[in-house]
Amino acid sequence: MREKLILTLGSLGTVLMLWVIYTVFLGLPAEILQGDIYRIIFIHVPAAITAYCLYGVAVIASVGFLIKRNFVMDSLAVSCVEVAQVFTLVNLVTGSIWGRIIWGIWWTWDLRLTSQLMCFLLYLGYLLLRPAVSDPTQRGVMSAILAIFAAADIPLVVMAIRLKNVRTQHPQPVLETGGLDPSFVAPFVVSMVALMLIGTALVLIRLHQESSRREIDSLRRELHAV
Repeated sequence: MREKLILTLGSLGTVLMLWVIYTVFLGLPAEILQGDIYRIIFIHVPAAITAYCLYGVAVIASVGFLIKRNFVMDSLAVSCVEVAQVFTLVNLVTGSIWGRIIWGIWWTWDLRLTSQLMCFLLYLGYLLLRPAVSDPTQRGVMSAILAIFAAADIPLVVMAIRLKNVRTQHPQPVLETGGLDPSFVAPFVVSMVALMLIGTALVLIRLHQESSRREIDSLRRELHAV
């Protein structure tokens, strides 16, 4: 059942993503001000939204672990964080490519960029912490606390281009300002759905792997205790 669900979600997400790529690169004209580089927005923004959703699930799972000490919640949290990190990295890389073309520089310490990088580094610390703690319960508690703490940076990332009196080179949110051309809406929304489906499939794969690893660790502990 799990394998069929993973295959269905992954396949559907891949098909939708292929449609988006075809539509964006072959069906849409170049943007007047940005030229062809604007097409990267159809990956850049949906990747960030997918990452934030997965971080949110990781926070909920972390709170659940702290309350119930259910290791399934811990496995879900780490699985979501790992996949979210991939999408955050995609967001940072595509943003840097866009910046190189539009700003003439790969990176600038813009508030949105800096806070997004901080988010990536905080959750990277989460992933580096886990193998450093041998006791499962202690590892779960420390990881959960860090996952919740790191999530506090996400509102800053979202609000960075909305705060008054804050200098930023980052474009304003086109979805809120009406700057998104009507012909862009369909591929933009489909791209978000596609990445959500792919992200969910990857989380399910990692969740299964994490559960198997936990069972193996439990058997190893029992053998050492004999």
